[in-house]
Amino acid sequence: MQLSKNKKYQYLFFFIITIYTFFNGGNSNLSIQINFILVSFLFLFCLKDKNYNQHLKNFYKDNQKSILIYSIFIIYLLLQIVPLPIEMVEIFSPEKFKILSKLEGEISNSSISLAPSNSFFQILNYSTLLIALFIIKMIFYTDRHKNRFNLFLSFLGFITSIIAITFYLNGNPDILIFKNSFYKNASTGFFINRTVFAVFLLFSLISSLEVLRNLNTKISKKKDNFFLKIYIRLFIIFITIAIITSFSRIGNFLFLITILSYLVREYYFAKTKNSYFKYIIILILLLDILILGFYFGGSKIIDRFYFLNDEFSEIYLDNLSLSRIDIIKFSIIELKNFLLFGYGTGSFEILFQISYKDLGTQYANHAHSDLLEFIGEFGLIGMTLLISSIFKLFYNKILYNFNNYLLIVCLIIILMFDFSLHIPIIQFLFIIYFSLNNIKN
Repeated sequence: MQLSKNKKYQYLFFFIITIYTFFNGGNSNLSIQINFILVSFLFLFCLKDKNYNQHLKNFYKDNQKSILIYSIFIIYLLLQIVPLPIEMVEIFSPEKFKILSKLEGEISNSSISLAPSNSFFQILNYSTLLIALFIIKMIFYTDRHKNRFNLFLSFLGFITSIIAITFYLNGNPDILIFKNSFYKNASTGFFINRTVFAVFLLFSLISSLEVLRNLNTKISKKKDNFFLKIYIRLFIIFITIAIITSFSRIGNFLFLITILSYLVREYYFAKTKNSYFKYIIILILLLDILILGFYFGGSKIIDRFYFLNDEFSEIYLDNLSLSRIDIIKFSIIELKNFLLFGYGTGSFEILFQISYKDLGTQYANHAHSDLLEFIGEFGLIGMTLLISSIFKLFYNKILYNFNNYLLIVCLIIILMFDFSLHIPIIQFLFIIYFSLNNIKN
């Protein structure tokens, strides 16, 4: 069977997402480089097509200011890693100057960023996000294309769930490049962190629900979707079990919010009643409760959704014990020290090691609050540029779209209480979903 032009480019895009997924969500400097190259090549291929070129021009024309502001934001990040005379460092980053003044030897030049190499790769990552947005606007422009993406992510979530559950039932052994031993008693799949895995599966679950919801539309009713319905229901079961066995409190809390939001939507806000879809959502809730009740007991059900408990639990770092709230407090204090220009993207780990000496081999590499870490990395100037570009780009559509409302709720919770938004695949998926949700049905 010969593939259409759209399918070829879309499948290449799906391949890139799969690469992200298989390599810990792209959360390494090597993965960031590979993903930047893959996305850039796909973008260049898309530019060869006249229709795609026109789509890009239309998008650029409608969003010139947002793209310009985001481009300035990228340039600002570049300025964070440019070596500056030490006199200028004292002006732009007095705290960095204090750190340098304690070092032996004469230092004539230094960057604002505490970790320039990490910051450079993060610049590549943020550039990749912009290029990916261009690609999405070029090759996904109908409701059918959106459904194709949802079906793909549903299947990808199903595959990763099966693998994660299999690893979990076998004690999470390390297999080749896949490191599963960080969480012996939780499903993590190809991801090192269980919460990142749960958030990724949350997107897969939303895609699965969207496919099911759209199967009863006028277009879909013309086709025989009997087997597709069975497949998607099977995907949902495994995705749900994988989220549950990740034992991520915030992941399961977001899972509950998502299911209840869809249920409320079907009962009170749906223009056309879909009893089949409504029963599926209720079944997911019952399945969730039954599985938890059978395997883990009633007390674990409530505990699993008590995600704030993680913020007050202690993290042991050799001779030092810190609660997550202590790390968040540390992040707030450091905001004052790097208020305007930040300490550089990807530099929190270095900042923590400088402040807490004699930690041995263990340390905190994230602030456990994305919002605080982003402000600390970018400074108020960089954060203002980023928020301005994003707000102007999506503001008009968000007010009228249920899926965007749901994404914003999940985004706020992650920003406040987790670090998943620092992982490239999660950033990538948020960009994709916000973009596809703005396609007119």
